[in-house]
Amino acid sequence: MKPGAADAHRDVRYEPDERPPNALSVGLALQYALLAVPSIVLGPTVMIQLAGGSDAYLTWAVCAALVISGVTTAVQALRVGRIGAGYVLLMGTSSAFLAICVSALEQGGPGLLATLVVVSSLCQFALAARLSALRRIFTPTVAGTVLILIPVTLTDVILGKLADVPPAAAPAAAPVTAGLTLIVIVVTALRGTGLWRLWGPVIAMAAGSAAGGFAFGIYDTAAVREASWIGLPALAWPGLDLGFGPEFWALLPAFVLLTLVGAMDTLGDGIAIQRASWRRPRAVDFRSIQGAMSADGVGNLLSGLAGTVPNTTYASGVAIVELTGVASRAVGAAIGAIFVALAFVPKFSALIIAIPGPVVAAYYVALVALLFFFGVQILQHDGLDSRKGLVVGLAFWLGLAFQLDWIFPEYFQGPWSELLANGMTVGGMTVVALTLFEELTGPRRERLRVALSVDAYPKMDAFLAKLGARRRWGAELVERVRAVGEEALLLLSGKHGEGVLAGQGGEAPAGGRSLLLIARGEGDGAVLEFIAATDAENLEDRMTLLGQPAAGGPVEQEVSLRLLRHYASSVRHDQYHDTDVVTVRVESAQVQA
Repeated sequence: MKPGAADAHRDVRYEPDERPPNALSVGLALQYALLAVPSIVLGPTVMIQLAGGSDAYLTWAVCAALVISGVTTAVQALRVGRIGAGYVLLMGTSSAFLAICVSALEQGGPGLLATLVVVSSLCQFALAARLSALRRIFTPTVAGTVLILIPVTLTDVILGKLADVPPAAAPAAAPVTAGLTLIVIVVTALRGTGLWRLWGPVIAMAAGSAAGGFAFGIYDTAAVREASWIGLPALAWPGLDLGFGPEFWALLPAFVLLTLVGAMDTLGDGIAIQRASWRRPRAVDFRSIQGAMSADGVGNLLSGLAGTVPNTTYASGVAIVELTGVASRAVGAAIGAIFVALAFVPKFSALIIAIPGPVVAAYYVALVALLFFFGVQILQHDGLDSRKGLVVGLAFWLGLAFQLDWIFPEYFQGPWSELLANGMTVGGMTVVALTLFEELTGPRRERLRVALSVDAYPKMDAFLAKLGARRRWGAELVERVRAVGEEALLLLSGKHGEGVLAGQGGEAPAGGRSLLLIARGEGDGAVLEFIAATDAENLEDRMTLLGQPAAGGPVEQEVSLRLLRHYASSVRHDQYHDTDVVTVRVESAQVQA
């Protein structure tokens, strides 16, 4: 938060805790569902059709994907314990996994796919639990790099669907239907506004399917007519392949990387939905983000056990909240119920499964273009300097080259061939390795662990004074840094009083709460990280409320907040389960001015 940031009010009609009329909730839920269902159904459909799976397995996987998407969407909204964001976050099958899921089906069948998804989902639970500790490794740079490599790995999948028409179809069937679909998507994206833009992909697939059916006869209306209105799929559960053969170990890194990237995508959607859901801006609550990641992990675990495509959050849900101003959790629960209900309407699923291959290919062309853009956007938001540019560029070109077998293919045979044949694996491993190298060899961070108590002030103050002397900071900057240390300690410990300067000690008592201070120089200033487990309110929110009636807290706390805002150039308070991370940047008065 920048000190002195102006208050702003968003046009939100219903906040998460408020309940709109039932008719409005159901109407919006249907709108959400109709926008998301085509993507949910097409994921397992494309995967199984390309891998040559049976119709029974396809029907089972589609039904399972809808049920799991419904359950996890409801869990995201309602929050069960620490699982769920507490916001309207749409869940559905992840297109990012398609290429690697097809490889798993081809190499080991549905059992291998199920085992890979289950094992990789455990990594998402671990990341959610330890998000604060791993925040410097699984960075936006890692997520952005893997996202821009997804189109590279999906190329074969998309091209395979582009020519997927019956042998007797006219030669123009594939190019005309694919071209029409892509044109409608592009026109609605570039010229459409509001809901028209959101509905563009659905309208495009309907137009392409209509052209394919009426003009070329490539839409399978017979399958739609034969499908029943209400019914259960035939039991085609693939089980788990617990052989853990070479194929499993070769494909596991790609699944783990994509799972972690999916978690980063959930992080971004979780931040966006928080910003769109409240009338008054709030600091990002990372406890909600952890809950969103855990719910995503539950979705992936259930998807693996069912043998279908893993889950992820859909950004289209955030867009609808922004457009309608309705962020009520009741709407999220209704969306989940509709997904589950549609799972047992085979005729509805058959309508989507029958969409011609060229139409599906055109849809995915637009989708991977957006994935590439999202990756670039994440990289730009993270700040691309020459070092990050080298890391991203090297990872991208290595991933592309290994995907296309351009780099010494004769030396990478057997297990190495399977491991390095996936561009996302190579690029992701490269960017993670280089990020770790930068982290381990970067400027040294000074650390101090003390008790989370005002009695620790003398030790912290001496530490900051010595740090300033070693780094040759100016006297004015050192005084600012020491003042920030004092006020942050007071606020995080929740204690104020005259005796702060008179305390002694500073070592964390056994069983007591401790505070880890990490300090480093950065440019013309200093950055201090205060890491502790507290029960404090978010400092950013409290600083925003300064000066308003009943700002909250005793006068001493308000004084500390005002002093912290005065001495710091920026304050960010990230709250995780059991951990708070307060990052404060301090600059000299001349630089800050």
